[in-house]
Amino acid sequence: MIFSYRKLVVRLRFILLFMTLTVILYQVMLVLTGWIEPVNKYRTPTGKSVKVFGQHEHASVSDTGKMSDRLRLFYWYGE
Repeated sequence: MIFSYRKLVVRLRFILLFMTLTVILYQVMLVLTGWIEPVNKYRTPTGKSVKVFGQHEHASVSDTGKMSDRLRLFYWYGE
């Protein structure tokens, strides 16, 4: 079997160039992802905005009136 060193060098150069460009593209995508993504999407809003979702405790079994009111509002608004 005859090996052509010229073809081998061309193929190795292509593989090296492909791997280098792949790594560069990956690094560019990481930078763009960090630039587009918000820093902290769960932070307290500033200005006139209001945080809609709040953390509250679950209703206890003895507090059935509150849970029924919530269920009634749920069906009333259709959400």
